[in-house]
Amino acid sequence: MRVLLDTSAFIWSATSPERLSKAAMKVLSSEETLREISPLSLSEIAIKHDKGKLKFPKEDVYAAISELKARVLAYTASHANRLFDLPQHHTDPFDRMIIAQALAEDIPIVTSDSQFRKYRDLKVIW
Repeated sequence: MRVLLDTSAFIWSATSPERLSKAAMKVLSSEETLREISPLSLSEIAIKHDKGKLKFPKEDVYAAISELKARVLAYTASHANRLFDLPQHHTDPFDRMIIAQALAEDIPIVTSDSQFRKYRDLKVIW
């Protein structure tokens, strides 16, 4: 199974795994799961870190990717094209792009954000 972690789920998996749901923990701990992170999450973390809103430096980010045995899923034009038809259920631009990426790839997102569930074709694990 492939899954895409949203930014919060990725951060929590590295810094506060007790905040993850049982379902998220089960999927992320399975050896059969291909865990993916969007480069958009890396951008969001970098921006928030630079503004002092998040203490998660680059070294910790890449250590977390390695420990999670995740890969960074490139953001492509086909992902961006999904934004044209995406309903405005969620207003955060990073989350909207991650939703579009998951829809284009047809993979579930690991997220605690209830707004993600408003997207009819999006599979959410939490």
